[in-house]
Amino acid sequence: MTAVPVKNDRAVALWLFAICALLALMIVVGGATRLTDSGLSIVEWRPVTGAAPPLSEADWRAEFEKYKTIPEYAQVNLGMSLADFKEIYWWEWGHRFLGRLIGLAFLLPLIYFAMTRRIDRALGLRLLGLFILGGLQGALGWWMVSSGLSERIDVSQYRLAAHLGLALVLFAAMIWIALDLVSPRARGARHRLAPYAIALMIGVYAQMILGAFVAGLRAGRVYNTWPLMEGRFVPEAYFIGAPGVSDLFESMAAVQFNHRLGAYALFAAALAMMIAARKTALGPRARMVFACVALQALLGVWTVVAATPLALGLAHQATALIVFGASLYLVHGSMSSIEMTASSGAAPAGARGSMAAPTGSESAPMTPFHGTSRTGAPPPDVTTASAPSR
Repeated sequence: MTAVPVKNDRAVALWLFAICALLALMIVVGGATRLTDSGLSIVEWRPVTGAAPPLSEADWRAEFEKYKTIPEYAQVNLGMSLADFKEIYWWEWGHRFLGRLIGLAFLLPLIYFAMTRRIDRALGLRLLGLFILGGLQGALGWWMVSSGLSERIDVSQYRLAAHLGLALVLFAAMIWIALDLVSPRARGARHRLAPYAIALMIGVYAQMILGAFVAGLRAGRVYNTWPLMEGRFVPEAYFIGAPGVSDLFESMAAVQFNHRLGAYALFAAALAMMIAARKTALGPRARMVFACVALQALLGVWTVVAATPLALGLAHQATALIVFGASLYLVHGSMSSIEMTASSGAAPAGARGSMAAPTGSESAPMTPFHGTSRTGAPPPDVTTASAPSR
């Protein structure tokens, strides 16, 4: 059994973690554009020429006149002053600027690392794919914004969820690659709790998408009581008229109730994972995930009871990213070399993750870890594939 062949380079890993931090900041600023109703303040998509903000009074007035042509101005912000327009413009411009900054901060070091052979061809192609996906994310963002420029006064909640969903995929992919660089996974071996860790991570992702629907419909500003919603566990307005599948994503009562149910399910799942992993090498990671989920649940209750003020809304979104990152760390740990010796006291500390058999053991059964019993049976918390005959 061998480790996944990823060249261990902490400089590359630190670069990817830094990009993840920038991406997290961009997601939070994107949440601010939603909470401050700023997302439609720039009505054009100019990836290159739009990098510079208005620099003169005439430039500002020209941008303001463009904004006045969309329904949001006529129906929501009629009579807005230029000073007020500048406030919402800076939020959206900052969000787009971060996107451009991330693109440069990703591409230029990628070229450097490739030219200096700090990354191999396989990793280089994976990173190039992420760069291309990042460009598509920008196009998806414009597709989202365009949904609110003609017939609506806000963006489509479906497109908002898709925009966030792809951002989370990029965030997860970069964290995963960075973790591979600092802690290579063992090919063919995984913790017995790995499937549950993966399910928990998927649950966190799904819960964040449900949160996007809450943000898209501004549903966090209604039903500001907990644990009941206007005196009922299931709100009376869950369905709009005759029950339909679309109501699950278009009714403010439904999307908030679904988000609440997701939070309860995640809390229970994280608690179960922590209990199941308490005596294994995944214990510390599982406890970290549960602590993050518990903090996020408390913050979520506070946010909805307070009717989602800007500071709490952004804190809730930022903490969601921390929960997602922690769940990724848990999954990666369930597939990494930390489990190769964690259940055995026979392996020396310096041998962790080593795949080589000890001297004189060539005739012993092939196992992916040190410290097995004489029968070659694996510890109870590791799942392994049988080694092929030679």
